[in-house]
Amino acid sequence: MVNGPLLSIAKMTSIYDRISWVFDPLHHLWEHERIHRKISVALVFFFLAGLVLIELNRRGFLPSWLVHITPRNHFYAVQFAFSVVLLQEVISLIFTIPCSFSRSVGKQFEILALILLRNAFKELAAFSEPILFDGNQMAVLRILSDGFGALLLFALLGCYYRVQQRAGESKLASTDLYRFVAAKKGIALVLLLIFVVMGVHSLWVFCHDWHGEEFFHSFYTVLILTDILLVLLSQCFQPSFYAVFRNSGFALSTLIIRLALAAPPFYNVLLGLAAIVFAISLNQANTILFQKKQAAAP
Repeated sequence: MVNGPLLSIAKMTSIYDRISWVFDPLHHLWEHERIHRKISVALVFFFLAGLVLIELNRRGFLPSWLVHITPRNHFYAVQFAFSVVLLQEVISLIFTIPCSFSRSVGKQFEILALILLRNAFKELAAFSEPILFDGNQMAVLRILSDGFGALLLFALLGCYYRVQQRAGESKLASTDLYRFVAAKKGIALVLLLIFVVMGVHSLWVFCHDWHGEEFFHSFYTVLILTDILLVLLSQCFQPSFYAVFRNSGFALSTLIIRLALAAPPFYNVLLGLAAIVFAISLNQANTILFQKKQAAAP
């Protein structure tokens, strides 16, 4: 009777150890400076290769199997390069999941800001070469909207992280903290697998029709479901009302981000700004309540 619960705890600890054994080397490898330097160099070559392929397609030198997936506008190379940057940031987001909930949400706002910048560059694909203003007034307005929206998000992120540093979080015992972090590492590994599967599928669709479904929009839906799962998981370790409300509020802000991605131009910026203002207000309210709670403690 005594050995049963102990054996069960030992098995769970072994599972947590195995999850950390898989996750930690992957995280360390991804965060290594040498890897980021290689990715940056590869991104430069990817951009130049895109320009070369587009120019060859414009001159009719590409084989038939490449013609239908290669655009004829040089500005598409900029869009593709930013897509690779976003892929890099999404992978970094997955590896921040074991960190605090607020840090993970902050990373999602960083990605939203990059997506808005990418949308601004995507508008260039509608321009002829050389660029003309006449007939492209709406595209210019969308570029200004997405560009300034990304700038405002970038500025508000500074406020978000500053408020986040002052916000208190519930303290866990070392054993519970280890299990909680290990469980989030397991979720991150599953999410990384989903990311790879969805990426391969999107690449396959792209090779058949390069106007296929937007990968980042679809993956953000998975992120919303993951955030809700993390809220439910955190309730097992942090059942207090303040922790549950705070984490649920952050999940709501990611939902607004998803709505921003699905919204048409101009509305997407308003929804993105609404999401980060909500998250800042939530962090500020949590800071005030935490300070009052500490002051009232004996």
